[in-house]
Amino acid sequence: MNRYDGDRERTFAALPPERGRGFAQTWWGRAWLAALEDGALDAGQVRTGRRLARAGGVGAVSVRPGRLTAVVQDRDRTAHRADVLLDVLTDAQWDRFLDLTVERAGHVAALLDREMPPHLVEDAATAGIELLPGLGDLEAECDCGAWDHCGHTAALCYQVARLLDQDPFVLFLLRGRAEQALLDDLQARGGAEPAGTAPSRQEGVDAAEAYLTGHVLPPLPAVPVLPEEPGVPPSLDTDAPPPGDVDPTALEALAARTAAEAHALLAEALRPGVERWPLAPWSTVAEDAVRLAAGRPGAPEPASPMVDRLATGSGRSREQLALAVRAWRLGGAAALSVLEAEWTVEGEALARARAALDSAWEEDERPALRARGNRWTVVGAAGQLRLGRDGRWWPYREERGRWVPAGDAALDPATALASIRSETEEAPSYGGAGLR
Repeated sequence: MNRYDGDRERTFAALPPERGRGFAQTWWGRAWLAALEDGALDAGQVRTGRRLARAGGVGAVSVRPGRLTAVVQDRDRTAHRADVLLDVLTDAQWDRFLDLTVERAGHVAALLDREMPPHLVEDAATAGIELLPGLGDLEAECDCGAWDHCGHTAALCYQVARLLDQDPFVLFLLRGRAEQALLDDLQARGGAEPAGTAPSRQEGVDAAEAYLTGHVLPPLPAVPVLPEEPGVPPSLDTDAPPPGDVDPTALEALAARTAAEAHALLAEALRPGVERWPLAPWSTVAEDAVRLAAGRPGAPEPASPMVDRLATGSGRSREQLALAVRAWRLGGAAALSVLEAEWTVEGEALARARAALDSAWEEDERPALRARGNRWTVVGAAGQLRLGRDGRWWPYREERGRWVPAGDAALDPATALASIRSETEEAPSYGGAGLR
């Protein structure tokens, strides 16, 4: 097949699940799917691909001359890189296509309206130029090991049919010519408006005047629907080598975590009463490194080189970063602060802490505690309570000579300390003579 080594590429965000309607609404979109459905050797794989695409299993789609690429997830969330290849047109074929396009003014106008005129495709075919793929033209490659179209490449084709419905220039890019280059060539032949020409539009009015004269503002857009899962970022495994200062593995992990974080933020934003919640403070670089290492459910674990970079960049050793991640997963920035920052409890905060410790146990059950800063260590046992600045108590236990987070925070110190007992095989004795 013809190949193209240029750097023109467009990436389309993952589309939401499609339920209750066909994938292709335009005639050219249906022609694209016919090339897949008629050319695939295994109709079962085509049906699988249709189900995966309908369920939203196709991630962002990368389109460049001669190749489509996307990460496709199976129902068990296993991810595969899928590629679909199509011949690019030669320079001579493009010249013939451009010449016949400008012969009819309606062809150019239709293209500018994101329409694919049937007569244009017919005229091109007569001139020996096949714009739409035919039987066997869509070549499949997938890391699942299939030698023909599998469910993953079929799902990619179904998703691309939706993109073609919206913009036929996707097909032109796949055939080797980017939109702006195509329009520039048409304009040079006198068949399109010069590049950069602004469309005519009505002159607006002053905002204050519009308000006073009763101009009606357009309605706000509808509230977005929360997807079932975070989006799947595009694959960065392309033919072009990355710049010297870019690590594709780290960038892919960052993109996956960004998608998971965006999904979580949207879920929070859609909760009732969110407008009354206080805004979370900005994270520091050290906190953000831990957040990235901790990730969110559904995001892949960071690779070892990325973990080393996060540790070094945040001023921690690998072991310290692992402890920080453990704390973050228990309570975010608040738990991380308790792990890494020791502070002096004074004044009203100290009075409240002492009152809480005095009332938490009966006299004969109270453990002996040794205080230092915001940390109260159980004498003769591997347990410790740490007071957060918000007044909550965090349980810690000693493991191999270091203190590690042992559970969720609690307002009651006895509850926090008891959670250490529940997580250890041998419960330490917390009996004692009093508070020190």
